Parts: sequence; structure tokens; C-alpha cells
Amino acid sequence: MTQEIEITVDNGVQIIRLVRAEKKNALTGPMYDAMSAALDGAERSDAIAAHVFLGSGGVFTAGNDITDFARRAQDGSQHAAPSQLFIARLPKVTRPMIAAVDGLAVGIGVTLLLHCDLVYATPTASFRAPFVDLGLIQEAGSSLLGPARLGYARAFELLALGEVWTADRAAQAGLINAVVTEGELEAKALAAARRLAAKPRAALLAARRMLKGDPALASKAIADELAVYKDLIRSPEAREAFTAFLEKRAPDFAKARGSAA
Repeated sequence: MTQEIEITVDNGVQIIRLVRAEKKNALTGPMYDAMSAALDGAERSDAIAAHVFLGSGGVFTAGNDITDFARRAQDGSQHAAPSQLFIARLPKVTRPMIAAVDGLAVGIGVTLLLHCDLVYATPTASFRAPFVDLGLIQEAGSSLLGPARLGYARAFELLALGEVWTADRAAQAGLINAVVTEGELEAKALAAARRLAAKPRAALLAARRMLKGDPALASKAIADELAVYKDLIRSPEAREAFTAFLEKRAPDFAKARGSAA
């Protein structure tokens, strides 16, 4: 396990906190493994009724650690990454999931929210899904869940155009439930989780299951996205995007396309 994910359980609520603030809580393989283990363990425990995802240091998460992404773009690895295994679990989670977002929410920091049942954010939170800018495709079933939750036009704005959303825009679009002050954020999320944990368990899980619909649909969307991702991550444009990021320069996608001709 890793010390960069802190797992605690309090009054039926499992708190999953990202504690890599010096790297803006960018997620590494061991961090994904720790979160997967926490979700799996809760499914086998009657003591846990809900999950709360928290960041630290004024940041939710900057998304995947770019070094891992760049390595996979270079070597074209076909092995399932910890991030992929974590994402595959999300539709199978039966307990309610709540997120408290402060500061940056990038990539998985956005698509994870589409699986959450309640999301709260501070006024300084910002949301960005730069998948296409990296030569890739949206993830975590967001090609299905995004239009369903946000409407097609807003989902396209967020996931394809890559527009940066403020907390107010995210609330207006339906990505988050409410904007609260920084001082209230964690208390708000934990209070909601504890209210859920105090409800009749069978009724709570049944209500969530019926509201969510068939999890197989989200799982299929995740698998379909992954199939496209595996092709795109080996593309010249993706390689150029990651190389440019690491070299701190603007990418030249026209040159990358030309080199593949």
C-alpha cells in the first residue's frame, strides 16, 4: 500500500483521502491500487455504508501522474494499468459515493464525479477533462454518463472541447450538487454521508441501484473507451502531446500527423 492514500472509517463512512499535495494529488499506480482495495473491502463489509473522496492541500486531484502516462505512450504497454482497474470497479460499487472538491479537479478528478451520488465543491474549484488535448479519449464511461447527466452539449463542452469549468458552471450544468465555502466543504460531505449511513441499509442500496440503472451499460462504455484508448495512446499525436508536456512547449500536432503519413 501507499501512504499517499489515507483510508479511515467513521460511523459507517469510509473516507478516501488523497495526500500527495506536493504533486497536486496526481494519482500513481499504488494510489489507484489503494483506492481499489478500499472499494473492494467495503463491498465485503457491513460496517461501511458510504464512501467519501477528499483531496488535500487545497487540491482534489490533478489527474493521472503524467510520468506514468508518458511512459505508456512511449512503450505502448497493453497491460491493464491500475487506473484502468480502478475505473472498471466504479460501476460495480454498491455503496453511495460522495466527493468534496477543492481546487483542481482534472481528468479522473472529473470523470470520477460522474459515478458519485453527491458532489460538493468550493468556489475556487475548477474542472477540466483534457483527454482530447492529450490525443486520447474520455474515460470512466463518461461518454455515456456525461451526456446522461449533463446533456450532450455540455458534455461535449467539458469532455471534447476541454473547457475549464468553474464551480458555478459545474453546479449549473449538474456536475456538482452545491458550492460551499472551503471551511464547510468536508463537513458538508461527511454530514451527507453519515445521514446516508444512518438510513435502513437495504432500502438505501436498493434506492441507489434503481436510480443508477443497469451497471453493465457503464461497464460496456468503459470497455469501449478503453479499446479506443489503446489505439490512440500509441498514435503520433499522443506521443507528441506527452513529449511536449514534458518539454514544457506547445505541441505540434500537424507535424506529428505528417510524420505518420
